[in-house]
Amino acid sequence: MFSDSDHQQIAKRGSTIEQIKDQIENFKNGFPPLKLENPAIEGNGILVLDGGKINKAIQSFEGLMGNNSIVKFVPASGAASRMFKNLFAFVENYNGSDEDYDKFSSGQSHPDVHHFFSKINDFAFYDDLKRSFDRSGETLGEAHLKRKYVEILKTLLESSGLNYGNLPKGLLKFHAYSDFCRTPVEEHMVEGVHYAKDQNGDVKLHFTVSPEHLKIFKAHVDEVRSKYEGEYGVSFEVDYSTQKTSTDTIAVDLQNEPFRNEDNSLLFRPAGHGALIANLDEIDTDIIFVKNIDNVVPDHLKEDTYKFKKVIGGILLEIQAQVFDYLARIDNQWSTALENEIIEYSKSHLNLILPGDYSSQSESVRKDYLHKKLNRPIRTSGMVSNIGDPGGGPFWARNSDGSVSLQIVETAQINLSDSGQKAIFSQSTHFNPVDLACAVKDYKGEKFNLTEYVDPKTGFNTLKSKDGKDLKAQELPGLWNGAMSDWISIFIEVPAITFNPVKQVNDLLKSTHQPA
Repeated sequence: MFSDSDHQQIAKRGSTIEQIKDQIENFKNGFPPLKLENPAIEGNGILVLDGGKINKAIQSFEGLMGNNSIVKFVPASGAASRMFKNLFAFVENYNGSDEDYDKFSSGQSHPDVHHFFSKINDFAFYDDLKRSFDRSGETLGEAHLKRKYVEILKTLLESSGLNYGNLPKGLLKFHAYSDFCRTPVEEHMVEGVHYAKDQNGDVKLHFTVSPEHLKIFKAHVDEVRSKYEGEYGVSFEVDYSTQKTSTDTIAVDLQNEPFRNEDNSLLFRPAGHGALIANLDEIDTDIIFVKNIDNVVPDHLKEDTYKFKKVIGGILLEIQAQVFDYLARIDNQWSTALENEIIEYSKSHLNLILPGDYSSQSESVRKDYLHKKLNRPIRTSGMVSNIGDPGGGPFWARNSDGSVSLQIVETAQINLSDSGQKAIFSQSTHFNPVDLACAVKDYKGEKFNLTEYVDPKTGFNTLKSKDGKDLKAQELPGLWNGAMSDWISIFIEVPAITFNPVKQVNDLLKSTHQPA
């Protein structure tokens, strides 16, 4: 199946032939669907906090955070091209004829693009677009009146203009203020000041970026850093990483044979955000907040974000402190009374369901079991009431080792043709907005090897194409899904205002992305 040159290509990428063979077996056999046991809902998997508990969690965070190093981890790879999918389609298909214009102006065709132009002045990038277009000798306003929609969009999207169709999403102007605009990168920097600042006034951020965008990402941060350091009296430490080529997965044809490029080399594809567990694992810190690049709001709406980041951080630190205490006592003060106390706490606070044969095991086996279950990475995850938004849902799920635990589950992981599974799925009340606080060191201060807590059987296969040929691609277990399968998981309801992603350009016209 593999030639000498294949072996050399695989080794050069940092992969092993065994990994590639495992991936091909996953294409042949598929991934087993995750078996849902119950939806995680209020009172059974999701904490819904009253005002007193919210204040207590915030106090815990502010009281304990000084003893911990904190990093804000922001997945920011990839270009923003998907944001402009409808605009690209318009450029490709609109010919400017009277018939085309009549359909467009009446909303019969390209309604999203019609809405874009009707509100074009409300985008934070409008002034930049205007200046770029005006250099052509004709003003943007004149071109708009003359129905030169394609020319305007090309100025926005292509390299001869603003190049927004090829830039990373983090570098686009999202929000307009009275006399300046901000990119998502800048909004994350401002956020970090309010919940990721250490006792020395340092704010540490880590962006995962595509290799081709690394240079311009760094240039943008360097350009704005001093402004925010002066405004907030902090020092920013910003690091970057790229998705490792060793985490790319092989592509196969429809017969599950390795897909080959025109030069007969093997085709490898990025394996989704699950590959970023390797990037997360390399960060040497105590606490990591995880939040996607496009989930930001202007300053006048940030207060709830600050508040509930401290809430999930405070509960994380409370849980961690108790877990560390129990682990130390297991080592030094083991007793039946301690065992019973840990079992009760694990059920009520850690969502740990003991196996049915636990009580019949020997004392040493029970002790080792509890120690292993407590000595794991911990995550607290915000959950938003489901109002139709896409995103992984919280469920009680049976894992590949037979245990039951709280998991964030994507639709692709579920067998919806099974009526029982579909019924459980339909009862879900919340979804995950990628709002995580992670404790990644053990009770002795040693960093966990996060790759050891991944469930490799929670990836999935998809159909793609290249050069007009169909192929199968494979995604690794998602970063906040199967890649964190064996973590201690605590799910906490957070308000919807903390989730405002920008998936397509017109999302920037929503009130949550407009000035006060």
